[in-house]
Amino acid sequence: MQLSMQISYSGGHQESARRLVELEAAGLDIAWIAELYSFDAPSYMGYLAAKTTTVQIGAGILPLYSRTPTLIAMTAAGIDALSDGRCVLGLGASGPQVIEGWHGVPYDKPLGRTREIVDICRQVWKREGPVVHDGPIYHVPLPADQGTGLGKALKIINHPVRSEIPIYIASLGEKNVELTAEIADGWLPIFFVPEKVHEVFGPALAAGFAKRDPALGPLDIAAGGLVAIGEESEVGHIRDFARPVMALYVGGMGAKGKNFYNQLVQRYGYEAEALEIQELYLSGKKKAAEALIPDELLELTNLIGPESYIKERLAAYAEAGVTVLNMTPVGPDPAEVVGKVKGWVS
Repeated sequence: MQLSMQISYSGGHQESARRLVELEAAGLDIAWIAELYSFDAPSYMGYLAAKTTTVQIGAGILPLYSRTPTLIAMTAAGIDALSDGRCVLGLGASGPQVIEGWHGVPYDKPLGRTREIVDICRQVWKREGPVVHDGPIYHVPLPADQGTGLGKALKIINHPVRSEIPIYIASLGEKNVELTAEIADGWLPIFFVPEKVHEVFGPALAAGFAKRDPALGPLDIAAGGLVAIGEESEVGHIRDFARPVMALYVGGMGAKGKNFYNQLVQRYGYEAEALEIQELYLSGKKKAAEALIPDELLELTNLIGPESYIKERLAAYAEAGVTVLNMTPVGPDPAEVVGKVKGWVS
C-alpha cells in the first residue's frame, strides 16, 4: 500500500514545499494538489517537482470543464517531464457551484466528458499520430463548418517522458464509479467506509470491471482520512476535526437533490442524519450541522487510535481494495506519523 496526502498551500507555497520534502523522506508516495477557485494546481505542481526527487506529484483534482482536453494532456505531460515521470493526473467533475459560478461554463454531461477527455489524453501521450477525436462532445480538429475550416490534426511537439501517465478519477455516483472502474488507472473516492464498499459501490465497480481493458491492469483505490496515533484519551478528540469539512460537503456542497456527498452518506445508511445536516447547513446553522455528523461515520472514515487499532483499520482498507492510503497525519510531527504508517504497510 502506498501513502498519499493532500498538500495544502494556504500557509504559503514555500513552507508547504519544505514540509513535503520532509514527508517525502519519511516515505510519502503521492502528493495531491487541489484546484478549487484559488491558485491553479499545475503551477504549484511544477514548483514541487523541482523541490522533490521521488514523491509522485498528483493533480487532486483538475476539473473537467476548466481546460480543453488537449491542454489537460499537455499539462500532465509537462509536469511529467519536469518531474522525470512522477505526474499523476487526477480528474473530476467538481460541482456546478464552481464550474458555473467560477468558470462560467455549463455543468453538463460529466460522464461523457470524462470518457472523451481520457481518450484524448492517452492519444496525446502515445504520440502515435496526429490527434483525431470525433465524439459527441469534443471534436479534434474542429470540423470546418464549426470554425474557419483551417484546423489541422496535430500531435504534441515534445516526446512525453511516458506514453502512459496514470489517470485517477474522483467519482461517487453509480454511473461515474462504473466509468472509473472501466477506464481509469485509479479511483479517488471521498468519505470512504471500507466495510460498506461492496454494499454501496460493489455493483457499479463490477459493471465497470466487466468492460475494463485488461491492459490497464488493476484499479488503484486511493482512500483514507485523518491519521492520529495514540491512546483514545489522547487522540479521540481529533475525530471532531473532520466535522466541519464533512458538514460542509454533506450539507453545503450542492442544492437539495443535487448534493453527491449527501447522497453518499444516505447510501451508507444515515439518510435521516444526512437530510437534517443539509437543512441545518443551508439555513446557516453550521455548528448544529457539524454536531449531527454521526460519531460512527467519523470513526469509520478516519484512522485514529492506538497502533493496534490503526493496524486493524489498515487491514480493513486493504481488504476493501485500497492500494493508496490517502492520509492526513495529525500530530506535532506529521512526517513521523507518515514514517510509522509507511513501516506498517511496506
